[in-house]
Amino acid sequence: METYICKGETFNIIGAAMAVHRALGCGFTEKVYQDALEVEFQAQGIPYLREQPIYVTYRDKQLHTEFIPDFICFDHIIVELKAVRELEDFHRAQVLNYAKVANKKLSLLINFGETSLHYERYIV
Repeated sequence: METYICKGETFNIIGAAMAVHRALGCGFTEKVYQDALEVEFQAQGIPYLREQPIYVTYRDKQLHTEFIPDFICFDHIIVELKAVRELEDFHRAQVLNYAKVANKKLSLLINFGETSLHYERYIV
């Protein structure tokens, strides 16, 4: 039997995303869904940071390039949003890399671009 880390928090985040998708459907840009999801997080009391920069360290040096996940929720879950026809491997690699660089155990990749909300959950 697989153990789910952060099950309750993940359930709340996905529920908030479902509420947004139910209300807006598909067809908007990612920023529209990000704005709406922020409103929903506030309404549901889900703690989050929006577009918090994270940095890669290489050979004990912080690189200048910043990476900006859409949200970090509950201080330990990376939430990356997409509004595309279907998720691709580079979207998956992006969310996994964000989690590794930010030293977070869990990431969610949520796609609003399909007729039904699609999400993928990754443990890093």
